[in-house]
Amino acid sequence: MSLDLDERQRAMLAEMGVQLFQPSPTPAGADSTPAAAAAPAVALARAPNGVPPGRPAAALPPPAVAPAAPAATALRVRPAGVADMDWPALREAVAGCQACKLCNHRRNTVFGVGDEQADWLIVGEAPGENEDLQGEPFVGQAGKLLDNMLRALQLDRRNNVFIANVLKCRPPGNRNPEPEEVAQCEPFLRRQVELLQPKIILAMGRFAVQSLLQTAEPIGKLRGRAHSYHGVPVVVTYHPAYLLRNLPDKAKAWADLCLAAALIRQG
Repeated sequence: MSLDLDERQRAMLAEMGVQLFQPSPTPAGADSTPAAAAAPAVALARAPNGVPPGRPAAALPPPAVAPAAPAATALRVRPAGVADMDWPALREAVAGCQACKLCNHRRNTVFGVGDEQADWLIVGEAPGENEDLQGEPFVGQAGKLLDNMLRALQLDRRNNVFIANVLKCRPPGNRNPEPEEVAQCEPFLRRQVELLQPKIILAMGRFAVQSLLQTAEPIGKLRGRAHSYHGVPVVVTYHPAYLLRNLPDKAKAWADLCLAAALIRQG
């Protein structure tokens, strides 16, 4: 069976680069199969791959597909705009923060607790196990000691006092904070200070002191005088957990609280 084309159609196919292949007649006496008898003429495109005209091109393999690139590891990013947040927005940002690996193990973030117009800001180091469970800083035995210290000054954690930590999430096993973790959390604390505008900051413990004052000096050398954090006076003292293990230093801590109270009266 042949493909009947008029001259006009042939000219159009030639212009498109299409050649026509007409199977040779079956020799006399040769076996004729139905498939051979019914084979029509085949139109072959001019082969850019070098296949000669008149020869069917072999099926080409599908184009190679480059493997998809693995998804990039999500960057840990602190919520944007911390410096402009109000109290509710800041609380929400801390609660949802995933800026460091501490978010993988926490039960609760520990934003802070107390009077948002307080004169006193007490800054600790990082939440412990009890703080992580309750979402509040300075609970357990260390918290009870701090409450007793404040009561001696006729203060409490919800009256003219705000308590926060440098870190808002608990380090696993209560290990020491890592520099990256402190750096990621510092903007939250700085914004808390800006919103609170306290008259005094009481820094309790080595990591709180190092973070606020950017110094590696030991507490013993920093006690007894006023320092400054963004214009706010800072008094350095021991962490209540340390005082529970070193009872003689409670007298030093009491002296530090008296210094802080005197600075408020002077200011």
